[in-house]
Amino acid sequence: MPILTVLLSTPPDTTVSAKVASTLSRLTAAILHKKPELTSIVISHVDPAHWFVGGPSLTAQGKTSFFLDIRITDETNTADEKADYIEAVFKEIGAVLGDLHHGSYVHVHDVRGAAYGFGGLTQTHRAVAARLQATR
Repeated sequence: MPILTVLLSTPPDTTVSAKVASTLSRLTAAILHKKPELTSIVISHVDPAHWFVGGPSLTAQGKTSFFLDIRITDETNTADEKADYIEAVFKEIGAVLGDLHHGSYVHVHDVRGAAYGFGGLTQTHRAVAARLQATR
């Protein structure tokens, strides 16, 4: 049930957005074991002339960049899974965007289940209900 918010240093392009969304959905399922049907991805594009890393804009550096902010329920993934995910995202989004600046970031938020949910229910509520159902 994660939600991913992505900033890309590219002009708006539905083809690039679709490739990035597909890549992130696949990696999120394969590495973090999240259900694709519950994964939401929001993509925004920022003009590289307005994205600065180390001083100069990305336009001046001839580079691209991205920022991925993903929220997952706390204690549902190991540190190794998150490290593998960050590495794979950097590599595969770089292949989509090309000439990626090393100052591109992935932030994995481990969110408490009582403070996070979808469809009007928290993740804690869902976990308790699933345990109760399993004991019946």
